[in-house]
Amino acid sequence: MQIFVIGNGKIGQEIVQSVSQEGHNITIIDSNPKVVNKLIDSFDVKGIVGNGASLEIQKEAGIQNADLVIAVTSSDEINLLSCLLAHKLGASDTIARVRNPQYLKQLQYLKDDLGLSMSINPEFESAKAIFRNLALPSALNVEIFAEGKMELVELRVEKNSILDGLVLSELQSKLKTQVLVCAVTRGEEVYIPVGNFEIQSNDKIYIAASRQDLNKFFQKINKKEKLHSIFMIGGGKISYYFLQLVSKSHYDIKLIEKDHDRCRDLSEQFSNVEILEGDGTDQNVLESEGIENVDAFLALTGVDEENIITSMFATKKGAKKIITKVNNSNLNSMMETIGMASVFSPQKIIANQVLSYIRAKCNTRGSNVKTLYKLVDQKVEALEFNVKKKGKIVGVPLKSLKLRSDVLIAGIIRGKEVIIPNGNTTIELDDSVIIITTDTLLEDLAEIVE
Repeated sequence: MQIFVIGNGKIGQEIVQSVSQEGHNITIIDSNPKVVNKLIDSFDVKGIVGNGASLEIQKEAGIQNADLVIAVTSSDEINLLSCLLAHKLGASDTIARVRNPQYLKQLQYLKDDLGLSMSINPEFESAKAIFRNLALPSALNVEIFAEGKMELVELRVEKNSILDGLVLSELQSKLKTQVLVCAVTRGEEVYIPVGNFEIQSNDKIYIAASRQDLNKFFQKINKKEKLHSIFMIGGGKISYYFLQLVSKSHYDIKLIEKDHDRCRDLSEQFSNVEILEGDGTDQNVLESEGIENVDAFLALTGVDEENIITSMFATKKGAKKIITKVNNSNLNSMMETIGMASVFSPQKIIANQVLSYIRAKCNTRGSNVKTLYKLVDQKVEALEFNVKKKGKIVGVPLKSLKLRSDVLIAGIIRGKEVIIPNGNTTIELDDSVIIITTDTLLEDLAEIVE
């Protein structure tokens, strides 16, 4: 595909890095020559210095021949105008980063006129990820498939827990619940496990199941705690969207933000939240506001180091659940010292969405990628395929298929039914099939067999 990326800040660079590994022809457009030169030197891309919303720059770049234009500058208006111009020039598909809540409400009426194939909002998607994680406090991360019918959770195995030393073939009979362990990380090693695999303490395991079965699973392993109080630092857009999502929840929420005007705006919009003006990274402020009595701590400032340090402090004070925004992946290793911390990156969330869209557009065969998540430092992918055409794997019992060793079928969604597959299970037309694989270039469901 001919792909153009307009705006190459954190989001744009993450998209370029992810998409460049897929073998597409990429052209970047940015007004900062240092950014353009850096990406040209780092990846196999072409670069144009200039305003991506300029008709002359778009023509010079050859955007009229684009299969996809992705506009992710810091300005919603520039992104929308860039996509409109690209659409008028002949670009096949466009994606715009739109963060303003007012614009989002109007996009559904203007989408066709603007030529938008998709809009992306890193802050809103991050808020949804936080909301999901809070619902399962013992999980490090929660990803959803088939509109929430199946979930994939990441969990660290504690020493002497019921999971420590458990052989996978015994898991369902011992815990009496339909879950599937579909990936395990142990130190630097990544496993797509089979039945004789033995779980060990400190392993990170990825479990696929319906929400109902996940709740049963966590009850069986004695993880029943519920969260009531939430302590937040940082009042940016992620916090705004999160407070919208929990507006009718039972949570007791306290938020600390430095900026006076931002505090006033949030107080006017969320009367049920205690908004405090202050430095949320100040230990004395945190202690005086009762951090030792909170269930969950959300570190959502714009500075990674501040988020990490305050998360460590909240852990020391006994918070049950820590959720930390970290944009720089090089800092993720610091979070290993916080055992129950859930770490997320807005740009990685968006890069996954864009990759899902690209793979779906590229594939004209029997199944399309609907959802994609990168796991374990990009070493593993979890993909949701929609089966649209009858092929060699449709209607055949899984035990009769010669599945690749680097692939595991984590689940099948058929209508409202969630199926944890066994050897007699078949894949049928219109199923959603969840695949876990260490092959990070899988494009079609048929590729899971040798």
